[in-house]
Amino acid sequence: MTNDSKMDTEKRDDYDPFENRKVDKPSSDVRSTANLIKASLGSGLLAGPLAFANAGWGVGIVGTIIIGIICGHCVHILVKTSRGCCKLERKPLLGYADTAKSAFTHGPKALRPYANVARIFSEFALVSTYVGVCCIYSVLISDSIKQLIDRYVPSVILPVEYYCLIILGPICVLCQVRYLKWLAIFSFLANIFLVLTYIICLYYIFGDEITLADKRIAGDPARFPAFVSTVIFAMEGIGVVMPVENAMKKPQHFLGCPSVLVVAMSAIVFFYTTLGLFGYFRYGDVLRGSITLNLPLDDWPAICAKAFIALSIFFTYPLQFYVVFDIFKNHTDQYIKDNYRNTVEIVARIVGVAFCVGIGIALPLLEQIINIVGACFYSILGLIIPATLETVFRWEDLGGLKWVLWKNLIIILFGLGSLISGCTVTILDIIEILNSKTE
Repeated sequence: MTNDSKMDTEKRDDYDPFENRKVDKPSSDVRSTANLIKASLGSGLLAGPLAFANAGWGVGIVGTIIIGIICGHCVHILVKTSRGCCKLERKPLLGYADTAKSAFTHGPKALRPYANVARIFSEFALVSTYVGVCCIYSVLISDSIKQLIDRYVPSVILPVEYYCLIILGPICVLCQVRYLKWLAIFSFLANIFLVLTYIICLYYIFGDEITLADKRIAGDPARFPAFVSTVIFAMEGIGVVMPVENAMKKPQHFLGCPSVLVVAMSAIVFFYTTLGLFGYFRYGDVLRGSITLNLPLDDWPAICAKAFIALSIFFTYPLQFYVVFDIFKNHTDQYIKDNYRNTVEIVARIVGVAFCVGIGIALPLLEQIINIVGACFYSILGLIIPATLETVFRWEDLGGLKWVLWKNLIIILFGLGSLISGCTVTILDIIEILNSKTE
């Protein structure tokens, strides 16, 4: 062990970040679990049946469980690395990007000059990912509202882009909520609406006879990347992980078994697998980007499902936007005078929401946006970066036969494969759709 490693070990041993952590309005375990579940489950859950249609039901079940384990493990190693960095930095808490910087700062000497690059890259990945998520949520809410209005107010037929503009005001108001403790209330409501939507979808799935004869165990291998991208999008909420863990009243309950992470990931995998499997059994290959768009428009349960999912995503929006604004706030707070701080924050939140909704208006292709965000952004943010940070941080202690290195190399290769193949398939899909519209 080198002298630097001995000094780092001593620093870790005599500092407890939990004892020094002071948080305004800390969250309970229940609220933290609700935030973590809602950060992942949303529009991604309702895209599950389409993902199973791409993969086949057998590959879908096995693939979902494996991806769930990988995503949960990456959250675990990110939080564990962050806590180790807190001890070395002698700081009570660190965010995602600060953890990346610290891991490189205390990693191999050859990599230490790249600490700031690691922080900037991580922040760029965070902003790109959650701007993409906010865009998806804007389109999904608008799609659900449009279906209801088109059916019950036929005299008012508007493009989905107009509905994006209509919901802009309410979303701006909701995104003025600033503390995770209060956002947990909206997450709880969103989870209730999501569970109700899930139950209604199962009601329609099992309402008629299900035919399995034409359902494939394994789908077209060319569509597997689209499956992986959609599942990663549904499983990942890693950008919210550090804010949630940092805001907990008892952060030591986040990891372990049972823990906030284990309960949340188990619930996510269960809901996704069951709805994806049975949704594919019921609707086959005619599925749309969200299963609620396949439900009939004449029955009141289906009407409720479309309304519930719109409300669920609406109440989740500020939690996703929290990640984007938190980065902006960290970089600008020092330049803003105290007497202008509140006004600037209100205006900045409105501008940020308008920007996200504007992108949603420009690209209202729900399924394709989900795949792009899952394949490109979440692969980087949720798989590649956490595996890289653990490897760098533990460079002096990679375990017997360096199993940590080999394990993380597999995760990184999986993330790169998902990124390249998923983006390629999705871009080809977008080109095909645009070409068909011009013909």
